[in-house]
Amino acid sequence: MILFVILGLAVLITVALVYGSSRWRSATNEMHAKLEAARLPIGVKTFDPNELIGLPAPVQKYFRTVLKAGQPMVAAVSVEHAGTFNMSETGEQWKPFTSTQRVIIQRPGFDWEARIEMMPGVAARVHDAYISGEGLLHASLFGLVSIVNLRGTQEIAQGELMRFFAEAAWYPTALLPSQGVRWEAVNDTSSKAMLEDGKITVTMLVRFNEDGLIESGRAETRGRTVAGAVIPTPWEGRWSHYELRDGMLIPLEGEVAWMLPEGPKPYWRGRIINLNYEFAK
Repeated sequence: MILFVILGLAVLITVALVYGSSRWRSATNEMHAKLEAARLPIGVKTFDPNELIGLPAPVQKYFRTVLKAGQPMVAAVSVEHAGTFNMSETGEQWKPFTSTQRVIIQRPGFDWEARIEMMPGVAARVHDAYISGEGLLHASLFGLVSIVNLRGTQEIAQGELMRFFAEAAWYPTALLPSQGVRWEAVNDTSSKAMLEDGKITVTMLVRFNEDGLIESGRAETRGRTVAGAVIPTPWEGRWSHYELRDGMLIPLEGEVAWMLPEGPKPYWRGRIINLNYEFAK
């Protein structure tokens, strides 16, 4: 009898896990379909250095370093990552993750779909997304039990558009003026970049290193989730290990952190395992 009970429980658990995985895949497919439905054509299809005229000097140096004349504009990209994620709001609880990310340049949008190993055999599934002007953060155990489910607010939307903007070093043509980005001079090593999508505007302070590459992007207010509440907090992403991919020089490693009064609190450290670009035609 005990054996039958154990076998019955094992079957129920297996069925639940298969159902949860199927349910999660369906949600992912639906989100990607919405990304595609909101997709707009890329107007300017190749990089012309003449569009750099009038931009701040460090911005011009950056584009001349990472792009060559005639570089096709990125229309979409699929990325695979691996790294660690800090699950603690106050301490250090780093867990390994793997993820895939689908990015559409026009209209700006993405879906980061991650699997975070909470403990052996127990994984959290995460969607972090910006689609058609709406932000979303959903985390679930096994794809069944919601841990976090935030969406629909201006704060979430602005925070997710900021993520898209900061990660544009992976798809650098998206940072060009012809793609809707405005640049303002700050000093010899940094500039402000601004991006609008509908009613949402984000501003990022971009710092460049001595080689002219983007070293970091900082937002003075991005929504940080603390005990279920979203609190505006300074935020920064840092990029490194640049390599040439499809004619563009991009960073393959990064770290993002909340900039707290007591100092930076990193929560994501990752590297690109693979990426595939789709270019404007």
